[in-house]
Amino acid sequence: MKLLTLDEVAEMLRKSPAQMRWMRHNGTGPRSARLGGRIVYREADVIEWVNQAFEENN
Repeated sequence: MKLLTLDEVAEMLRKSPAQMRWMRHNGTGPRSARLGGRIVYREADVIEWVNQAFEENN
């Protein structure tokens, strides 16, 4: 399992870190967790979130 930082996910999704924090706050972004005081994302959850967006828009 690969863990990604907020900055890495923002870059992956072509969003700013501020946009990612807002999406996390609103519950509209990929699943995340706080581990050791840092927000992290599982790469698989980010990929699943992107795939879901494609399925919903078709």
